[in-house]
Amino acid sequence: MLDAMAADLTPVIADQPDPLLFATVSGAHLYGFPSRDSDIDLRGVHVLPVSALLGLRDPEETRTRMWDRDGVEMDLVTHDLRKFVRLMLNRNGYVLEQLLSPLVVHTTAAHAELASLAPGVLTTHHAHHYRGFANTQWRLFGKTGELKPLLYTFRALLTGIHLMRTGEIQAHLPTLLGEVPEAPTYLAGLVEAKAAAEHGPAGSADAERAGRDVQALHAVLDAAQAESALPAQATAFAALDDFVVRHRPVHR
Repeated sequence: MLDAMAADLTPVIADQPDPLLFATVSGAHLYGFPSRDSDIDLRGVHVLPVSALLGLRDPEETRTRMWDRDGVEMDLVTHDLRKFVRLMLNRNGYVLEQLLSPLVVHTTAAHAELASLAPGVLTTHHAHHYRGFANTQWRLFGKTGELKPLLYTFRALLTGIHLMRTGEIQAHLPTLLGEVPEAPTYLAGLVEAKAAAEHGPAGSADAERAGRDVQALHAVLDAAQAESALPAQATAFAALDDFVVRHRPVHR
C-alpha cells in the first residue's frame, strides 16, 4: 500500500511550490483501524524561503491539497517548518504522531533529524492533549453513535496512558491493546468491525459499558500523568530553534 501511495504522491510532491521535509500517513491507517473506504490522510512539512516570511504577504503556513485515487479520497496537509515546530513545542501530540508515523511516503535527512529531537518536547502536559481529544471524540460518538469516534476516543486515551508510562508515542490501537493492561478486551472486536465501513454504527458496542470504561481510562490517564517520569517542560527548544534556522533556505 505504501509503495503505491508513494508513487501516487510523487507528481504531487514535484508540483509543490516549496520542498517537503516529509509526508506520512496519519488518521485511521496510522491508528490501525482503516476501513475499505477510509480516506488517506497525508500529513507533512513544507519549507518556505526566508523571503516568504519577511514580505508584506501572509505566508502559506498551512497548505491543503485533495484528490481522488481509485475512488479513495486522499488529502495532503502540510505546515511550514516553523509552524510545525511551534506546534511540537505547544504540547501537540497530533503533530508528533505525524512526525513519528512509521507509514512514510516521503522523507529526507532533515526528517530523521527532526524526529530525533521529538523526545525533547515530550512532557507530562501531553496528557491534556489526549484527554481533550478523547473528550471531543466521545461527545461526537454521543451525537452520531458511529464506531469511528468511539474507537478514536479509546485510541486517544490509550496513547496518552502509554506515553505517560513509557515516554513513547504509540498511535496504533491494536498494538496499544497489548501494551496497556487496562484496555477493554472488546476493543479488538470493534477494530475488526470498523474494517467493514468507515461511517458504520457502533453496532454491538454497549454504549453504557463503553462510557464506564472511558471514565475508568480517564482515571488511569490521570494517575499515569501524576506518576510519569516525563518532565514538566520541553528541553529541546534551543535545538529546535537551531534546526529551523539551519533548514530555512535563504534564497530560492
